[in-house]
Amino acid sequence: MRTEMWTGMRSWRSLAVVALLVGNLAWAAEPATEGEAGAKAGADWKSWRADNNVTDMASVQRGARNFTSYCLGCHSLKYERWSRLGTDLSIPPALLQRDLIPPGDKDTQYILTTMPAEDAANWFGKTPPDLSLMARSRGKDYIYQFLKTFYVDPTRQTGANNLRLPTTAMPHVLSELEGLKRAVFRDEVKKGEGGERTHEQVFDHFETIAPGRLTAAQYDDFVRDTVNFLDYASEPTQAARRDLGVWVVLFLIVFTWLAYLVKNEYWKDVH
Repeated sequence: MRTEMWTGMRSWRSLAVVALLVGNLAWAAEPATEGEAGAKAGADWKSWRADNNVTDMASVQRGARNFTSYCLGCHSLKYERWSRLGTDLSIPPALLQRDLIPPGDKDTQYILTTMPAEDAANWFGKTPPDLSLMARSRGKDYIYQFLKTFYVDPTRQTGANNLRLPTTAMPHVLSELEGLKRAVFRDEVKKGEGGERTHEQVFDHFETIAPGRLTAAQYDDFVRDTVNFLDYASEPTQAARRDLGVWVVLFLIVFTWLAYLVKNEYWKDVH
């Protein structure tokens, strides 16, 4: 009797250890909270984090609105259909057709820009990329930093430059929302291995030239919603996949426990 009790206690202890390890792995995979993000952000723009959450349906819906209003004129989502977007984001078909789908398009079509590729290449020097997998290929933080680091540059044909992607061909299409700002650089002296000194221009801060229609906090929310939508578009099933993954792990834990009990039952008379 004591042997069976001790065996049961050991099995439950093993399960507890497995559950603890799984919990730690799940915690490590979770994105940083807003408070943690604020601590990490600092003054360096390279440390800015999107901290988006694709399970925030209201945010993804606002991001879809932002994309169709400001991005669809040049960029496509060639792997996403309007009907799939409407279903995943719980947008009624009538509202989807009225507010998001361009006139003349059907909900069964893919989300494609109407700008001809040849015209785009002539105007911008290159064809704007498809954004279907941008969040997966470059990362969510990359897109967030890109949309937050435009600044006025009279030497550029578009009148704007970007810290995240210098000499970008994309104009600052969100300038009416964010406003215009100037990048201030400081001269930094560095010593080489041979003792020689080199001067390098390093970004210091932004200065507002003209305010936009949104405050800094509102524009930040706008960008986060847009990044959230692009994150969803890069893998529409990721939220369902994560939910299913939890149940799969729980099933494996229970199955392991049952298999362990069966093993003990079969081998209890073997010495």
